[in-house]
Amino acid sequence: MAIIFQKTKALTDQQFHYCPGCTHGIIHRLVGEVLEELGVIGKTIGVAPVGCSVLAYKYFNVDMQEASHGRAPAVATGIKRVDPSKIVFTYQGDGDLASIGTAEVVHAAHRSENITTIFVNNAIYGMTGGQMAPTTLPGQKATTAPNGRDPKHCGMPLKISEMLATIPGASYIERVSVHDPANIRKAKKAIKKAFEYQLSGKGFSLIEVLSTCPTNWGMNPTQSLKWLEDNMIPYYPLGIYKKLEEVE
Repeated sequence: MAIIFQKTKALTDQQFHYCPGCTHGIIHRLVGEVLEELGVIGKTIGVAPVGCSVLAYKYFNVDMQEASHGRAPAVATGIKRVDPSKIVFTYQGDGDLASIGTAEVVHAAHRSENITTIFVNNAIYGMTGGQMAPTTLPGQKATTAPNGRDPKHCGMPLKISEMLATIPGASYIERVSVHDPANIRKAKKAIKKAFEYQLSGKGFSLIEVLSTCPTNWGMNPTQSLKWLEDNMIPYYPLGIYKKLEEVE
């Protein structure tokens, strides 16, 4: 019998702990497929901080390092500087990267650290109970904003890709989504490009991936994919925000 699909060797056989309909699993698979296609599984080190991805060390079949909440870019910087031959990536959520870890990612980009960041934006704090995040949309309800986010009180949601694109040290910044097959394919291409930038020594790269959180959004998986498309993409437009130069 012909084999038409196999799970990437960059993922373990451990069953995911994510909620039904959560798109973290899709993003994990894309990262894993890219690492396998680039032939760097054996030389890759991933950094997972606090958040829904805190157990990523169980899923990626590469060396993994835990980090304190928000500090993954700092830990990744240390690893990469100690051994520049390694491929180093961080896997972070929006509550982690866009809130407590904002300083770390900004300065990693400013120094153009030769690392890759996978930034999963689902517009809410997932693991800790559905609190409002820096990326929560205006009017979107959360456990700490039961009447919806009020921009007059909390400000507007933070656009990480647009912000980091203004930093000279950032080499490649792109925002993608995983709400349908076509965009999943585009997301994989972007993730691969970001790792290729690191392999070519081009400096800091970040891929922002719009993702769902059916549990804390109070929706079923199908509804959450539609909500992402209808609400998140208009505020967080997809596309390349910074492209230093082509890599070979």
